[in-house]
Amino acid sequence: MSSVVPESERAPVGVDPTRASIARVYDAFLGGKDNYEIDRQVRDRVLQVAPEAADMAVENRHFLIRACRFLAHSAGVTQFLDCGSGLPTAENVHQVVQRINPEATVVYVDNDPVVANHGKALLEDNDTTHFISADIYKPDEVLGHEVVRKHIDFSQPVAFLQVGTLHHFVGDAQGPAKVMRNYVDALASGSYVTVSHFFDPENELSEVARKMEEQFTHSPMGSGSFRTQAELDQLTEGLDLLDPGWELCAQWWPDGPQIDPLSVGQRCIAGALGRKP
Repeated sequence: MSSVVPESERAPVGVDPTRASIARVYDAFLGGKDNYEIDRQVRDRVLQVAPEAADMAVENRHFLIRACRFLAHSAGVTQFLDCGSGLPTAENVHQVVQRINPEATVVYVDNDPVVANHGKALLEDNDTTHFISADIYKPDEVLGHEVVRKHIDFSQPVAFLQVGTLHHFVGDAQGPAKVMRNYVDALASGSYVTVSHFFDPENELSEVARKMEEQFTHSPMGSGSFRTQAELDQLTEGLDLLDPGWELCAQWWPDGPQIDPLSVGQRCIAGALGRKP
């Protein structure tokens, strides 16, 4: 008699629970439940090298939330294109910006089947939030998608987000910068671009950063590059960066004073928000 797999452990259609997923590994780092054993194995391998590595995921999410609050409130942006939306472990873009402006439009882009399932759920009860399944590293595919074209007016300012995504690009070292240039070229003047990325601070923490990179890239997930400041600057070429420019996510306009010293994880992920002239 065959055993029955509990419903809570069954993988959705199109999901391979034997292969690590970027979105699910990120969810595992955040303490979420939308992940499998293979994803937790990747997380645990990185934690062996840097026990505070989970702080990268936490600070990345907090940075995203603070940036979106600024964009919706202070900048007054009403349309958001979020590439690599991830899983709804914590507050997502639409929840942050629509609390400030209920009419704000959000289009999520991701090609992970688990994320797609959550995206479909968003469509059911929110007519200003949309989801498309596409490769975020192929700007033409995203920008030309019928849903994007229907709900994003590129003649008006857009908030474009690549938060925690570009360090998972695999291929040409200049690829992430080329991807960003193609997206930025399509945006109207006055648009805003938000980016975060694993960071090699080129100091005593470089060795730890490179060990984390090795664990990510040689794990079943297969990606996770840590870039230097000079390399991060290439991602935001042509943009007017808002103060403080590229900064550790934990120190980019934090919600309060820094009480405890920054951990290794907090010092190895940086973010920036720029405006297209």
